[in-house]
Amino acid sequence: MDRFVAIVLSAGSGKRMGADIPKQYMDLKGKPIIYYSIKAFEDSAVQDIIIVTGESDVEFMKNDIVDKFGFNKVTSIVAGGNERYDSVYNGLLEARKNTDASYVMIHDGARPFVGQEVISYCMDNVKKTRACIAGMPVKDTIKVVDDNNVIVDNPRRETLWQAQTPQCFELELAYKSYKEMIESGATASVTDDAMVVEKFGGVKVKMVEASYDNMKITTPIDIALGQLLV
Repeated sequence: MDRFVAIVLSAGSGKRMGADIPKQYMDLKGKPIIYYSIKAFEDSAVQDIIIVTGESDVEFMKNDIVDKFGFNKVTSIVAGGNERYDSVYNGLLEARKNTDASYVMIHDGARPFVGQEVISYCMDNVKKTRACIAGMPVKDTIKVVDDNNVIVDNPRRETLWQAQTPQCFELELAYKSYKEMIESGATASVTDDAMVVEKFGGVKVKMVEASYDNMKITTPIDIALGQLLV
């Protein structure tokens, strides 16, 4: 049977939120934001969950989130790194070491509204394609500008999607791609997991239509929208 592990990233600092605590621990209808992200995978067909958090937050995550809310699928809580790619790589190392997973789903802890249908669609698609990510077509017209903010290109809107998470891959494909990227020192050239797999794994990545509700909470206005979505 194919086994899935979800890596939930919870090591962000939340600078753009302007708050005293990391955004993933901010209250959303009586529970921390990260609770909803973990619960989505707890309620799914995923077998294992690995949480990657700040080094100083490991015990808090265990005692005040995982144990408090009874998340039974969380098999590991590991410390992240200075950058997102460090945290993902630490999660992949843990997944290879302590799970029997064939596939990995990498998810931002600050996306608390990922639905069960989205998770299922991604699980189905990654088994067919080796690599897929959740996303949605953009609503706005996108402009490409130069260093002086002068428009230099007008890409066709129907070809543009906004990337979301989970981003899903064969576990070995994701691990080897990240390992090669880090060893090559080319970490500045990528901004999400799909780019790592495309560039260093040589595998094309499919977009799986998700939901506009699958938003990332980044700024104070997102908290207000999140209250409505909960």
